[in-house]
Amino acid sequence: MNNDISESDGGSLEWHEGDMPYSTQFGDHFYCRNDGRLECGHVFLAGNGLPERWRDASTFRIGELGFGTGLNFCETWRQWKLVRQPGANLHFTSFELYPMAAEEIGRALSQWPEIAAERTALVAAWPAHPQGRVEIVADAQTRLTVVVGPALDGVTAEPAGFDAWFLDGFAPSRNPDMWSPDLMQAIFDRTIPGGSFATYAAAGFVRRNLQAAGFAVERRPGFAGKREMLCGRK
Repeated sequence: MNNDISESDGGSLEWHEGDMPYSTQFGDHFYCRNDGRLECGHVFLAGNGLPERWRDASTFRIGELGFGTGLNFCETWRQWKLVRQPGANLHFTSFELYPMAAEEIGRALSQWPEIAAERTALVAAWPAHPQGRVEIVADAQTRLTVVVGPALDGVTAEPAGFDAWFLDGFAPSRNPDMWSPDLMQAIFDRTIPGGSFATYAAAGFVRRNLQAAGFAVERRPGFAGKREMLCGRK
């Protein structure tokens, strides 16, 4: 394997197989090694009933645990533009403890020409030293907020009203704080009635924490041969 290392605000990243970022702190890749963009569509979008739910929405609010490379945002923004109605607004809020640098985001997303326009816009707007609340107006109908810091603190400080959640922290076995009972409860409490979540994770304790928070949890087939993923509704 041909690896190289770069330094980001979150510590060192290794680059595997060309442009695939790997966190040395959490011992995990930032996205599925098969195709992270297609995984986003299978897990986070389809798992939350998107883009179908956007067709009649005047406003829609997505929360995400783990901004990482910004892949989920870019693919979500791409698909949102295809179906949104005039005047409709999407607010995508992500919670990230260790934000990557702009050049790292650009490198990590360079393998997908489908999101080239979204990647270019994100990299151009990304601050040199992201901290606090990073607010980006992606276009007239799309807003991105990245809250830098511990996820529980960030989610707890947010007002209620989220329509959907992308739970995309590092693997539960490697980053259990991102899947804790307190955090799952905070997410549930800030979700609208009928709101949803989806995650690639299928660990038993994750499912139990989501159920204990109040979500009705469903198992579905995972992406690229992964046996299961979880999604659910409030």
